[in-house]
Amino acid sequence: MKAKLTLLSALFFLVMGIGNAQNGTSKKKSDNSLSIISGKVNISKYHSREQLDDMSKGELLTLYIERIEVIVNILPNIAFATKPGVTMKSLGIPETKENRKALEDNIEASDDYFESTVEFQTKILPYSDTNDLIAAILFYESTLKSLHTYNDFKED
Repeated sequence: MKAKLTLLSALFFLVMGIGNAQNGTSKKKSDNSLSIISGKVNISKYHSREQLDDMSKGELLTLYIERIEVIVNILPNIAFATKPGVTMKSLGIPETKENRKALEDNIEASDDYFESTVEFQTKILPYSDTNDLIAAILFYESTLKSLHTYNDFKED
């Protein structure tokens, strides 16, 4: 009797374990939608002109490139979303093979563009005037701040 109970208990736990494993697999398959906005999508801090004036040119170059990365990842997609995590599925766009391929191509093109831009900026930007660099950073930050008010322009 004890052996049957032990065997049935072991069998029960085995069946439950297999059932849960299959549930996890099916969830992964249904949640594999690509995000419309991927990559870096925010900056950690906005700066004043005075703060930027106190930074070295190397620090300014880093800030400039970080802001470009965020802008490249968000601005081309604001008609869809302004934050990460929005997928074709959540927008009601059919997840056809063609639509998925188009999104994958767009993500790859954005990544390639950003990489080539950074390569260029790393070589050429150090020759820029510091005041122009500061003005560009302030402009980019202003643009990024305006994304917080994007929904104000929508009409429902």
